[in-house]
Amino acid sequence: MRLWCRAALACLLLALAGACTSPPNKEMDQAQGAIDAARAAGAERYASTEFAAATTALKNANAAVEQGDYRLALNHALDSREQAQNAARVAADTRAKVRGDVEREMAEVNALITQINAWIASPTAARTPRTRRTAQQVVIQSTADVQKADSALKSDDYAGAQKLLTASKERLQKVLPAAPKAAAAQSARRGT
Repeated sequence: MRLWCRAALACLLLALAGACTSPPNKEMDQAQGAIDAARAAGAERYASTEFAAATTALKNANAAVEQGDYRLALNHALDSREQAQNAARVAADTRAKVRGDVEREMAEVNALITQINAWIASPTAARTPRTRRTAQQVVIQSTADVQKADSALKSDDYAGAQKLLTASKERLQKVLPAAPKAAAAQSARRGT
């Protein structure tokens, strides 16, 4: 039994020694494939730290091959593959979160548009024509921005969609309190 264990250990050591006598091309190719997959998943943008670590590890593997240190090259190649796979996971998670944030903000902007449209259609809005016109213009602009943001969202331009929605939300929030206040001020003037 002891002889069998020694023979197995000797074979394992020979296999490991043999693996380190030539460049780890297979592992480096796998690392490059993982980096390419991570790039396709948006890791450069959504998981830049992990993606940079993966590309650096692959560069280090190539440098180790040039120096003839195949064991170090293997370690770097394996590290690169692991980092790239992690970058792809982080990118997918981050992308989903950002998309969800944009969709929530779009729903908030649409709710504000609905609320302001309800005020515009009310009899109190008719008593403040200037405020009503301003509100209508803001709603028209914000509706157009929501449509542009929806197109940006469909083309995965989350930053562009976010920018449009944030600007629209700010404009709508400025108009929303002004509309009822203008109507209240108009009513107060008539009551005196």
